[in-house]
Amino acid sequence: MIRLPGRRYVVTGVLSSSSIAWHIARELQLAGADVLLTGHGRSRRITELAAADLPRRAEVLDLDATQPGDFGALAAAVEQRWPALDGAVHAIAGAPPGALGGAFLTTPPESAELAFRTSAASLHALVTALAPLLRRGAGGGSVVGLDFDGSRAWPGYDWMGVAKAALESVCRYLALYLGPQGTRVNLVATGPVDTVSGRGVSTFDALDARWAQDAPLGWDSATAAADVVPGPVLFLLSGLARGITGEVLHADGGMRAAGMGLPAPASAAAGAAPRGGEAR
Repeated sequence: MIRLPGRRYVVTGVLSSSSIAWHIARELQLAGADVLLTGHGRSRRITELAAADLPRRAEVLDLDATQPGDFGALAAAVEQRWPALDGAVHAIAGAPPGALGGAFLTTPPESAELAFRTSAASLHALVTALAPLLRRGAGGGSVVGLDFDGSRAWPGYDWMGVAKAALESVCRYLALYLGPQGTRVNLVATGPVDTVSGRGVSTFDALDARWAQDAPLGWDSATAAADVVPGPVLFLLSGLARGITGEVLHADGGMRAAGMGLPAPASAAAGAAPRGGEAR
């Protein structure tokens, strides 16, 4: 079990106690770390209720990822509470309805740009704002973002998929430029997870069924937020990953490795006709 006594982390993207970020915050606290959460607007009250459900109630600071000035304000608020920061979790993503659901060819440019700013550029804004605090943290600090395979096109994921590809590139460039101060930046790419944001993708059920059928280790979208994702995130936040930066760690049941899904059972394969001929 990873232990992080006395470490301090900012966790963004907690909406409810079913959020992936909430389960990460919970595991951080159970590992001995202190946690600050972020929220904004009308949803902040929901985040505060979720914060009260953690093993130790966490304070919620303001952060609207669509407002550039909020990132500097967040850094100032963190510094008022802590002299240094050991890490942060970027669990921010969002896109207008017109940027998802199969309307890729007709998505207005402003909707595509908003998906990029919210889901990819926000990683740059968060990390650069917190960089001075991270420099003072253990080993230069570590940032982990949540991802979904940005190397392939997924029906219905559309401009969010483009934003995830951009997120992976932003991660690599942040790793390049912040490495000299010791700060590590990595991503954890998951399969489909049954959360409010996950259900915002119109093809969620189809993606979920594909993972359940083809992931070598299997996949349960209902339990992944609690049972699959937090462990890899804590690993990357910890000193165990001190030599890792700019990476995308796939915690997706092995789906990334299964280009054509699972092989047919041996009995079925044995009875199949040879390619280009008849069974004999």
